[in-house]
Amino acid sequence: MTKFIRRLQKIGSSILVSLPKEWVDANNLDKSSQVELETGQDSLSISANKEIRPTKELVISYPLPKDENIVADITGAYLLGYDIIQINSKSIIPGEDREKIRNSMRRLVGMEIIEEDSSKINMQFLLDSSTLNPEKILKRMSSIALGMYDDVANGLISDDKSNLQTLAKRDVEVNRQYFLLVRLIRSTLVDKKLASVFNLENIDVLDYRIAANLLENAGDTIVELADSIYNSSLSKENLKKIFVAVSNFSGLAEKSIDAFTQPDRRLAIEAIASHRKFQENLSNLRTTIGNKKQIPIDFLDLVYMFERIAKSWADVADLVKPIYNE
Repeated sequence: MTKFIRRLQKIGSSILVSLPKEWVDANNLDKSSQVELETGQDSLSISANKEIRPTKELVISYPLPKDENIVADITGAYLLGYDIIQINSKSIIPGEDREKIRNSMRRLVGMEIIEEDSSKINMQFLLDSSTLNPEKILKRMSSIALGMYDDVANGLISDDKSNLQTLAKRDVEVNRQYFLLVRLIRSTLVDKKLASVFNLENIDVLDYRIAANLLENAGDTIVELADSIYNSSLSKENLKKIFVAVSNFSGLAEKSIDAFTQPDRRLAIEAIASHRKFQENLSNLRTTIGNKKQIPIDFLDLVYMFERIAKSWADVADLVKPIYNE
């Protein structure tokens, strides 16, 4: 056994290490090859992976046809599971489009620019899909969105509402995790080995796609709600009434995600019942204000958005399969 010493390097947001040329040549590997990594508490072993799916590559010719969008093309290729995306041009790629391409990389987890010159930009997905976990990604989406929800709810009664203006940036991370999960579950539809690793049937893959979309929409609605609260002219008394009705939400949402990922239909039934109670509280809140003509439209809008957000998590719980008596 030959021992080598290598220095870690940082490229973009990834930490990379070069492999010994002798080992690469002996195993007939090149820049598009995949290797298998096995980690220990303080060790890492790398082996040539002989049983891997073919690398998916896409070449995008630049400039694009009229009405095409380079960012949309890159995002679409990412979601379709392409490992290598090459942008080739017969002329210099303008700085404006080059910056758009770089910004698009920040939205795509695991995608990095690995080669670039004046007329070419090559990107590669640097993560091993089999080491990812749909359950953990979905829970991460939920956790980030719930943190945003708590800040929005607290913004109802806080004198300092400046934090509400930062939620759009946090929603970017929800979207990043959403894109990663969509890419991953699409890959399982064409890679049976990957589906086996995750222990997912086709119906499970479809449910994960729906659940991810529900949480992504919840994040968008929370950002919309934050903007409405920041610009609201409602009295402190009315805002506090809404806060009391919506503040105890995290337990309901977490129960919904746990029910979906386990999966546990009984837990899902509890989450659905909790959601029903949450909705009743909001309905009762409307009646305490008075008749419909007396209720400020801003008040109704805020309550409606809280209802939409809560329904997203309740709909995730609804995806859990019913228990049938045989």
